[in-house]
Amino acid sequence: MVAALAITGLIAPSAAFATGAADFPSQSPSGHVLDSAELLSRAASGDVNQRLEQFSDLGVDARLVTLRRLDYGLSLETLGEELLQQWHEETSREGMLLLLIEAQNNSAAIVASADLLEQLPASLLSSTAISTMGLPLREGSRYRQASLDALGRLEVVLQGGEDPGPPQLVERMPVETNVPSKEETASSNAFLWVVVLLVVGTLVPMITWWVFSR
Repeated sequence: MVAALAITGLIAPSAAFATGAADFPSQSPSGHVLDSAELLSRAASGDVNQRLEQFSDLGVDARLVTLRRLDYGLSLETLGEELLQQWHEETSREGMLLLLIEAQNNSAAIVASADLLEQLPASLLSSTAISTMGLPLREGSRYRQASLDALGRLEVVLQGGEDPGPPQLVERMPVETNVPSKEETASSNAFLWVVVLLVVGTLVPMITWWVFSR
């Protein structure tokens, strides 16, 4: 039994245009990062791979998979569950954790084998995928940051700590400036024209009367 929850997609190098489980290796790849969508630079891939390897100390086989797009009608959660069932059989000595990222929609998913669900409940996996990974994905496709943030949060819980929760959204306040806005400038110009017209409307009749009364 496996559990899958939406977060971000991960892919194998041999499946650059993979859309379903059949497009991936039938056996779990040797590397922890399967960036078939080529979303990560070499340095970023190395950083993420190093963090994934550290999960072995916690008895977890953690992988990252990226893909360009999903087959029609297939959800990222379903793909993750199928890959988990396919790969976990040969590595059943450890619990398996898969992070998935789909590039077309910048969507994410996290799936975990049944033996990890007590430590990593479905609500935590869902929140990590949607909030922790979703924020950096929405703010400029920051795939490395999304992966590292998710792994950091899950690692805390696996080590027995309290869930640090999703990232806090910081409200961006408008920057104060002395430069008038377009609306303020338009309003100021309109007021000036009203004053000019009032002055002209008052002086012209007076000057006309004075000229013809002489």
